[in-house]
Amino acid sequence: MNSSNNTHATASGDAELLALVVKAVQSAGKVIEARFSPGARPEHRGDIGALIAANDAIALAILRPALSKAHPAARWTEDEGGSGLLPDGEWWVCDPVEGAINHIHGLPEWGVTATLVRDNAPVLTAVHLPMCADTYTALRGGGAWLNGKRLHTSLKTELNAAMVGTGQAVPGEGSSVYQRIGKSVSAMLEAALVVRVSVPSTLQLVQVAAGRQDLFWQYSQVRSGLLAGALLVAEANGSVSDLDGNPWHLGSSTLLAGAPALMGAAVAVMSTIA
Repeated sequence: MNSSNNTHATASGDAELLALVVKAVQSAGKVIEARFSPGARPEHRGDIGALIAANDAIALAILRPALSKAHPAARWTEDEGGSGLLPDGEWWVCDPVEGAINHIHGLPEWGVTATLVRDNAPVLTAVHLPMCADTYTALRGGGAWLNGKRLHTSLKTELNAAMVGTGQAVPGEGSSVYQRIGKSVSAMLEAALVVRVSVPSTLQLVQVAAGRQDLFWQYSQVRSGLLAGALLVAEANGSVSDLDGNPWHLGSSTLLAGAPALMGAAVAVMSTIA
């Protein structure tokens, strides 16, 4: 078989695999949705941690066997908060309840994500948002989709007309990261039309892929919070880089994703942040 046929076979296999990934994230999402209460009000830090851990365990009990059966050759990353490059080969990177902090406080902005990484490049992803019954999917070279409808990033060309956003990756990131976040928000309040600061990052990135939001940036890097959204934005004809304008990869410490025509202006704004 020649290289062209090999490429076609891989793409065809990835498309079939993506359909199984969609079923897995939807199944996990249905179970976690049944645990959702709009009246949830945890009182103590310990309660928050226990509730998040319980939901993660329940979702993982569905995701891990389903994905391992769908593609046994892929290994599983154990560290949900991990960052940086992975060893070569194929890996499942999942967030069993992305936006878990929202779920346990009765907020609807949460979902389930699963991404296949091949030699440190995301090749397929599914993001299911149970509260609005939306499933976002992307296949490298095959586009980004929402419930079967093709996605395209914003066509805006002026940063002062843009909706932009950022947020935390994990609690306890440290004062230097918080200072950069704060300074970047101030700078973007001057440069852009509207600035959103919220978690989780994936739920902003899917809006960028859909063209509803124009840019997203983040200083810290957590694989499970960025991979799915980065692939969706790239496959929706958007641009993904670090905050210096260099191509983004798993080893990057920052991320900028958005409408191609806005990236240069956004990099210029971020260059003012110490």
